[in-house]
Amino acid sequence: MPKLAGLLALFAAGLLLAGGMTAGVGAADVTTTETLAVTTTIEETTTAPASTVLTTEEQTTTVTPTSSPTTTTASSSSSSSTPTWVWIVLGILAAAVIGLLAALFTRRGGISDEERQRRLDGAVASWATQGWAVESQTPGSTILRRGPELMVVSIDDHGQISTRPVANS
Repeated sequence: MPKLAGLLALFAAGLLLAGGMTAGVGAADVTTTETLAVTTTIEETTTAPASTVLTTEEQTTTVTPTSSPTTTTASSSSSSSTPTWVWIVLGILAAAVIGLLAALFTRRGGISDEERQRRLDGAVASWATQGWAVESQTPGSTILRRGPELMVVSIDDHGQISTRPVANS
């Protein structure tokens, strides 16, 4: 149970760290101003009885918006802006998760001597109901007899029970 609580705590810390990284991404403000230039050319040609007059008029108008500038919000993120300390924390978290998983899946601790003896006694009792009698007993093993047959019932440090017949000499 403590290992599961530790694993859940690491998972929660990773979620909080990931949430903090995304909260730092800001928005960029973009302001645009428009200038409109209009050029109008008017050409007039008039013909008089002995002369030609050509008139050109040029007019330029500049329009500047009087309302407030338009603001556009855009979000951007870049993997190169991640601080070094974030990578260090993620590495430590990953190592801790791998260590917890390795400890969880490779339990090396055995069971207590009392628990081993209790399990062995339960196995011997089930063989006794089938007609086997106890010939001799030591901590961790029992020799059973049924007529001329002999059998050894033993238990290892992890609580696994094994039986094997014994050859009569």
